[in-house]
Amino acid sequence: MEDGKKMNKLNVLYEDNHIIVVIKPFNILSQGDSTGDKSIYDMVKEYIKEKYNKPGNVYLGLVHRLDRPVGGIMVFARTSKAAARLSKLFSQHDVDKRYLAIVKGKINSRGEMFDKIEKDRNGNAVIGPKGKDSLLKYECIEYNEKNDCSLVAIKLMSGRHHQIRIQFASRGHYLLGDQRYGIEDNQQICLFSYYLSFIHPVSKERLNFFELPPQISYWTLFTLSKNVSKIKRLHL
Repeated sequence: MEDGKKMNKLNVLYEDNHIIVVIKPFNILSQGDSTGDKSIYDMVKEYIKEKYNKPGNVYLGLVHRLDRPVGGIMVFARTSKAAARLSKLFSQHDVDKRYLAIVKGKINSRGEMFDKIEKDRNGNAVIGPKGKDSLLKYECIEYNEKNDCSLVAIKLMSGRHHQIRIQFASRGHYLLGDQRYGIEDNQQICLFSYYLSFIHPVSKERLNFFELPPQISYWTLFTLSKNVSKIKRLHL
């Protein structure tokens, strides 16, 4: 895999003829938009085209997204059949998606958050009676008393727009580095998709992927490596 990483500086966790699993860096689009900025979708297509010397257009199916500032594990489909099957898994919430976040304040050891979330005219997530049901589960990994913040693992039970960010912020526990729902401090948002588990669309094998966020920005307030065993044991 080393040659591929050098080609596109792409961190590939897994690939076969049907899917490819990669790490999306922070502040990279999941898919291109009107800004014209490069996306992880573009990077993966280029990686496949170069590695396998494929002429012309390369098929790649986008089956889920991460917000631009958020980093972490993403899976792409390499065939239309795999794309259809993976899309169905995501739409039916049959994919185990977990995130690490650093939130302001000391939070309960574990719990759930349920709200109705909708978008306002500015594209922000808001909690209101007309919103869609939104549920997540969380567990506090460690509290940093000196900086008054908590390292939290989160399991999304639904996938609403900015769900994690608005649900924690609405309870006084905004994510550190969240310029929209927290405090503008020009730091990287502390939200990372660290775990993704799903059934392979063809082999039907259960695949599990785990990756820690890089130790940058506020992530340096915690020694993530010492918490690996605890994070992996979580039953969210």
